Amino acid sequence: MVEISVLFADLSSFTELTQDLGAEKTHEVVDTYLRMATDVLVSHGAFIDKYVGDAVMALFNIPVRQDDHARRAIIAAIEINAALKKLGGRFNLPLQVSTGVATGYARVGRLGSDDAKDYTAIGDVVNLSARLQSKAGAGEVLINDECYRLAREEFPEARMEEARLKGFREPVRAYRLQAAGVAPLSDDEADSGTGRAISIGAIIFGILGAPCAVVTLIGPLAVAVGATSLFGLAGILTLLDQSVLRIPLLVLVTMAAAANFYTVWHARKLRANSQVPEQLRTMTTLEKQRTAFLLGASAITIAMVIFEVVAHAMLH
Repeated sequence: MVEISVLFADLSSFTELTQDLGAEKTHEVVDTYLRMATDVLVSHGAFIDKYVGDAVMALFNIPVRQDDHARRAIIAAIEINAALKKLGGRFNLPLQVSTGVATGYARVGRLGSDDAKDYTAIGDVVNLSARLQSKAGAGEVLINDECYRLAREEFPEARMEEARLKGFREPVRAYRLQAAGVAPLSDDEADSGTGRAISIGAIIFGILGAPCAVVTLIGPLAVAVGATSLFGLAGILTLLDQSVLRIPLLVLVTMAAAANFYTVWHARKLRANSQVPEQLRTMTTLEKQRTAFLLGASAITIAMVIFEVVAHAMLH
């Protein structure tokens, strides 16, 4: 479970346009729009979850943590609207986009069969973002209360309303922003406010190729990293006694062990967050077993590395 900001952006009234454009021209316009939207989203640190027809879904605050993820999502929505004006002029079409942005907690990880898996998010915040997008007008961004609370100082012109959304029993407080009338930030403003904040943990996971371990708490991938670091070290000590790769591989498994400790620490930190529902703070039996395995494997790995380094120093 991790707090994320979810963005849905969909071309407005495009179904009517396709009747006049034809399949070939429609494909060209949609492809160009999605490429443009992707460039904008990625420039603000978004993870592109999926494309659905002429809509794009993006996640912020994963796999790398972003303290200003709500702000990034709103600014990205504004910049997509601004860029779409130029795109409309290129195709001589009245292109506009409606956008929903919501912040909340979701379960993030891999989902699917053994044949095909998708890294995605599941939770009310995802549904809420999609429903907000459906209520947003052309050129508008509809933002949920939690997202707006985190970035309200920069968007005082947003109008508060109580929105009735399909699938939600009670009205949802939302803020409507006329993105077409809001200028995107300049390059200097964007660089000063939305620079990449890369943590040590993110660097470790990036090197190990396991970015989702930190956001899926004690997931199977983290367990695999723990097993690899422990049993991989045993193989190194046995097979590579005199190899030039010995030291680099020892460093690698040490980083794997450090990644395990970071995963457990970060998972505990997430659970301690007061905004996380009470039922999500209690670890399941499986998560406790995974945690114990991770900590045990990591501790043994570190001990073996220390022993190997000390023994090698004494022999030489």
